[in-house]
Amino acid sequence: MNIPKISATVEGLFIGKVTHRWKGRDPSAIHKTAASGLLNIDSNGFTDDAQADLKHHGGRDKAIHHYPADHYSVWIAEGEMPNGTLPAAFGENLTTHGLTELNLCIGDILRLGTAVVQISQGRQPCWKVSEYTANKRMAYLFQKTGRTGWYYRVLEHGQIRKGDHINLIERRQPDWTVQRVTAARLTRQVSSQDAHTLANLSDLAEGWRSAFEKLASGDFTENTSLRLIGQNNNI
Repeated sequence: MNIPKISATVEGLFIGKVTHRWKGRDPSAIHKTAASGLLNIDSNGFTDDAQADLKHHGGRDKAIHHYPADHYSVWIAEGEMPNGTLPAAFGENLTTHGLTELNLCIGDILRLGTAVVQISQGRQPCWKVSEYTANKRMAYLFQKTGRTGWYYRVLEHGQIRKGDHINLIERRQPDWTVQRVTAARLTRQVSSQDAHTLANLSDLAEGWRSAFEKLASGDFTENTSLRLIGQNNNI
């Protein structure tokens, strides 16, 4: 299989610490600040980064979150974010121009600095995105537009600094772009055949494969309201 020539310059790297009782609620590490110098990457992502809720964030399949800088101008033009908003307004770890949910696929393997990473899933937005951006509809809009970014699992440890490159080195699932799979997962508008295929797609994160297994069996009962709007918000 021919590998598309896809590469980008890493324009920003962001790390954060856990803030307890963030916004008066649960602990969170969504607040990320720009990192300078050389960062180490291990199986859990950047070694200087933290996640507060390891049930829903972090871990092997969600070690690093990549969000396209390309989307910021669109959010601003749509009036959903203020002029001048910069990465990491969504709590991402990594940003570039030119790599998006449309030209990358689940299972893609990329060299990130000296590390090797693999795309495992899109981002499943929660109410913290809305709180952090001060836009109570943002988690819903993330889900509606599919502009969610994606997560990496780390295949080989390494190091990275701002200005290094990220390059596609292997494409394993050319039919399953990040956009296509994320839309299927978040909207649940997916055929039983596709849901069955995704449930057995080994490169896809385990949690999403389990969700597609339920969809393949006809179980569409997942309640997303608490994740999207929390207990005290309304879209």
